[in-house]
Amino acid sequence: MEEKMKEERLGNAPLGKLMASMAIPAVAAQLINLLYNIVDRIYIGHIGGYGDLALTGVGVTFPIIMLISAFSAFAGMGGAPLASIQLGKKNYERAEEILGNSAGLLIIFSAFLTVGFSLFKRPVLYAFGASDSTIGYAESYIGIYLIGTVFVQFALGLNTFISGQGEAKIAMLSVLIGAVVNIVLDPVFIFVLGMGVRGAALATVISQAISAAWVVRFLTSKKSVIRFQFRNIRLKGEIVRQIAGLGISPFIMQSTESLVSVTLNSGLQHYGGDLYVGTMSIMASIMQVIVIPVQGITQGVQPIISYNYGAGNRERVKGVFMRLICISFLGTFLLGGIAVAFPSLYAGIFTNNQTLIDLTCQVMPIYFLGITIFGIQSACQSTFLALGQAKVSLFIALLRKVVLLVPLAIFLPKFVGVMGIYIAEPVADVVSVITTSILFAVTVKRVLRNMGVDGIIKQN
Repeated sequence: MEEKMKEERLGNAPLGKLMASMAIPAVAAQLINLLYNIVDRIYIGHIGGYGDLALTGVGVTFPIIMLISAFSAFAGMGGAPLASIQLGKKNYERAEEILGNSAGLLIIFSAFLTVGFSLFKRPVLYAFGASDSTIGYAESYIGIYLIGTVFVQFALGLNTFISGQGEAKIAMLSVLIGAVVNIVLDPVFIFVLGMGVRGAALATVISQAISAAWVVRFLTSKKSVIRFQFRNIRLKGEIVRQIAGLGISPFIMQSTESLVSVTLNSGLQHYGGDLYVGTMSIMASIMQVIVIPVQGITQGVQPIISYNYGAGNRERVKGVFMRLICISFLGTFLLGGIAVAFPSLYAGIFTNNQTLIDLTCQVMPIYFLGITIFGIQSACQSTFLALGQAKVSLFIALLRKVVLLVPLAIFLPKFVGVMGIYIAEPVADVVSVITTSILFAVTVKRVLRNMGVDGIIKQN
């Protein structure tokens, strides 16, 4: 009964207080999760004698890591909003079926990703921008990381079902536990035991395994409103199609990070060399520092929109997403503005190489200029997912990276040299934010109109 009351507060608690209670733990969880990669890179970048090359090598593995995360987002972020909508309708059995099918998909994804990347990691890493100087470090890191693919899938993919039932603090703790273990083990494995990049990867695998165990334990306990039951792992075509319809958008958003990273790294290697690839390794981490807090806010608030959409509470849905847009814009404007105005505050954290620091400070203001307004798109994208608007969400996911950023990063350097790769990012950001804002105004107006005043969602 107590668990049901916690879930029902999504529909009746004061909005401001409710959004804060959901968003703050979600932001904390995202920032803590960011430590998995950031801490690794800080320690690796300061390894005596070869830290700069090791940092570049680990940066080359980023597309593979993002692709693994993208598959967890496909099942988790595709299934969790659907489960939240069913909670709003009080259909708990259906919500549990969605949870079980999502877990089944995560198991299948883990097997294919582990085998596939393990067999072909060397040619893939070269394609992703590795050089003869950095391939050894890249292989050492990703070879161990891949062993823990199933832990990453469960820790990230199933944790969304915890926050989706209103348990934002529990979801945060699942990330916090793993992050603390990672931070403690990193220096021990890297420096004390002398394992270098292998030690960083092993620390990450162990920490993700502990997070995954925490998530599964909660979802199988009586404290969870919806419970993970093995009988629901058996895939059902209808449920998988619904998960896929909604999950394809966050999948593309994250998997295209791999495509973008490959395009940028290979272009920087071709036009500039290892030093330029090193700037992207640093800026990729800084980009996460800027974007992830906003993503935490949007993901934390998303269950409130989904639940009230399922319950037919039109004014409550509208009130949440209007606040969300304002907060998200303010977040990226402030954090991105710091990177543009004071790049040196970030660059020196990751390396002792003064030449690399100077180059990073030179290109960072250009690269991050458009990200200052990206919070608008992040809020709109999350609202589309929360409302089950799969087609519009898919288009927006494709627009920024596949339609705009990748082609610009390929063609601009042909005319303005290596700087064209850095210029491509702000151009793509500004165009996609404007387009998303227009689509959001049109689509959400239609969705709200189709929600009946009596609390029943009309069928389109």
